[in-house]
Amino acid sequence: MGFGPAGAATARLLVARGHAVRVVTTSGRRPEPGIEHVACDARDRERLTGIVRGAVALHGCAAPPYHRWADDWPPLVSSLCAAAEETGAVLVMLGNLYGYGPVDGPLTEDLPLAATGAKGRARANGWEQVLRRHEAGRLRAVEVRAADFFGPGVTDGGHLAARVVPRLLRGKPVSVLGDPDAPHSWSYLPDVAAALVEVAGEERAWGRAWHVPTAPALSARQMIDRLAARAGTGPVAVRGLSPAVLGVAGLFSPLLRELKEIRYQFDRPFVLDARAYEAAFAVRATPVDEQVGATVDWWRARSTTSTG
Repeated sequence: MGFGPAGAATARLLVARGHAVRVVTTSGRRPEPGIEHVACDARDRERLTGIVRGAVALHGCAAPPYHRWADDWPPLVSSLCAAAEETGAVLVMLGNLYGYGPVDGPLTEDLPLAATGAKGRARANGWEQVLRRHEAGRLRAVEVRAADFFGPGVTDGGHLAARVVPRLLRGKPVSVLGDPDAPHSWSYLPDVAAALVEVAGEERAWGRAWHVPTAPALSARQMIDRLAARAGTGPVAVRGLSPAVLGVAGLFSPLLRELKEIRYQFDRPFVLDARAYEAAFAVRATPVDEQVGATVDWWRARSTTSTG
């Protein structure tokens, strides 16, 4: 469910592996090979249940608009739970790291979901609801948690995407949230999709959360340097947005305004630990050089298409 970057990558990977895929989005889309697109407000549990019936797995990759998380996550998660419970489909939730809140040290799956901000609580409460139903035997579920998305297909919502890559391709300075030298984990989108697909078929994965296999943490500056080197544009200046500048920018950008809650993720080290997943399953993080090469090539092709 959902056809943003992660939902689209997951759907296409499932098709490549021979599965029939039905994608649910609010407005629907044009059909594409192997994928049936259905328009549905996913908060409508009866309609969603009818669409899901017969499916082996329900991948919950949809997300409400960023500023609507506190209001829209609860009914969305309730609807997903109802559809999974009624149809028997394994519920595979795509999660993130907001639910932990600020943490000193690497993030592991056994940390408490101690976030106090509205977005962090919305994500934490959603998984806790799903897990209660799993533990009660009402459904089968698993959550896959990713760090900030990176890679082909990641555009406006990515911190190393639309606000960064097109500028560095032109050799222009870029601005990033927080401290550009703080170590940070970046989950490569194809690895996110691969993990979502893998755990759906692994019964021993169900009933808990797992972290997506992710390459060792690199700062925003280090990643931008690698992207620029791959692009052949030479080093570009990297500036961190100060709280004051972010506050002013937030007056004009709803996204930047909403990001204030999770600024702590960029002001200090924010490192994902995926050793538990790697000890249990097959998916591994794509080497960073491959990630960077594919990302630069994708953005170059996108730029050529949009200007051609």
